[in-house]
Amino acid sequence: MSATGAIPVPPGKAGKAGKERFDAAGRRVLLVCVAGGFTTLIDQSVLNTSIPALRESLHAQPAHLQWIVAGYSLAFGLALIPGGRLGDVRGRKWFFVGGLALFTVVSLLSATATEPWALVVSRLLQGAGAGLVNSQMIGTLQDVFQGQLRARALGMYAVTGGLAFALGPPVGGAVLAAVGPEYGWRLTFLLNVPFGLATLWLAARHLPRPRPSARDADLDLVGLLLVGALTLALMLPFVQPPGWAGWLGFAVAAALLLGALAWWQRRFARAGGHPLIHPALTRSAPYALGTAVAMAQFGSSLAAGLVLAMFLQDGLGLSPLGAALVALPSAVAMGFASAVAWRVVARFGRRTVTAGMTGSALTMLTGGLVALWAPAGPLPWLLALLQLLGGASIGLMGASNQAFVLRHAPAEAAGVSGAILQMAQRIAAAVSISALSGVYLRATGGGGGHRAAFAWASGVCAAVAALAVLASVLAGRATAREEAAREESALAVTSNEPARESTRASG
Repeated sequence: MSATGAIPVPPGKAGKAGKERFDAAGRRVLLVCVAGGFTTLIDQSVLNTSIPALRESLHAQPAHLQWIVAGYSLAFGLALIPGGRLGDVRGRKWFFVGGLALFTVVSLLSATATEPWALVVSRLLQGAGAGLVNSQMIGTLQDVFQGQLRARALGMYAVTGGLAFALGPPVGGAVLAAVGPEYGWRLTFLLNVPFGLATLWLAARHLPRPRPSARDADLDLVGLLLVGALTLALMLPFVQPPGWAGWLGFAVAAALLLGALAWWQRRFARAGGHPLIHPALTRSAPYALGTAVAMAQFGSSLAAGLVLAMFLQDGLGLSPLGAALVALPSAVAMGFASAVAWRVVARFGRRTVTAGMTGSALTMLTGGLVALWAPAGPLPWLLALLQLLGGASIGLMGASNQAFVLRHAPAEAAGVSGAILQMAQRIAAAVSISALSGVYLRATGGGGGHRAAFAWASGVCAAVAALAVLASVLAGRATAREEAAREESALAVTSNEPARESTRASG
């Protein structure tokens, strides 16, 4: 492996490696996992375009909107690890089916909600079902596939998630344009039902039969509660601004909860349990830094998409379909960039992730500046162009970063590394959506201009993305150090071989 993290393939072996194909049973399992991922991951991005319509229909307050959007990510993230552990021990198939059934049924309830609090509860349940489904998908792909096929399957799952995120706004806008805002936002929830039913049928037929283990599930419930409390301590100040004394109190609470989590994880591991966050993962610098990149990218992207949808409709007066068309170039560019990302990674290695994240940060910052100064007429066209560039940037780095992160997961924690990565992303999304939507909604609700509010929110998103660029650079250096140490170790072993041979000969 090179210092950039790319794995060179000798020319003579490239053709042989490229001939490995999924068999018929593997293709069916992959279809189920991709369908489940698309069904549960498109939900949130479709809803973004519907937020203004939903707010008017239910007379929802800013705090309601934040919980409706962020609560889904929070419950999703918290369900991943216990769902994965239960699947490890009891078998994955029926947890997959149960989680998807919950997600599908609650989608019906969400579509019929008449009060904001009812929709908040439904979204929390939807998120829990989606987290249970996705934890089984990650485990199933790792169980069924090995080597190159496993990497390809996980890559396809990651690309599917990226495309679902990018396609959501155009789909939501088209639905609202077709049936109007009053019923359109409800129909966006009902879209989950046919997808969910079809995936349930495929899962019941094609997922491998469950193979329960005799081991105890050994769930780290204390760790899960501490992670949930820490996330809430970070979210709540943005949902209900508490004043300076309250901010200080929440900051102290978050620091104490973080310390308690670290202490408990070490204690639980020493007692022979399986802690929520495996200690080996925190000791791997490339894994930890790559996870930080994924958190910042996912959180800033979701928050930026939500704020853009509100700005286009509330600030510029575009219809839901018009707002969706502004976001459409992002979906197109992301799909194309995701398809060719592996070629770019083969050429430039981990620098691809850094470059993609830099492009994302710059487009967010530029979007905020353009919103401040550009005339109203060309502004949607300029934002659509920036969406094109931003989608290409995320397409290049999203799946690539996940592959690098999971490649550097320690062997003893390989089974939980993917679930931890997803949990971290979802928790980052919950906090980012709460913070950025709160910034935008309160700035406009207090009489501030939509342009200034959007520029401020975009600047914060760009700052978060800039932190991801720094983390990506550090991850590249950590990878290079690990590879150099591995090469030195291999050379030392090789240089000692003649001495050992000489000793054996003289003996």
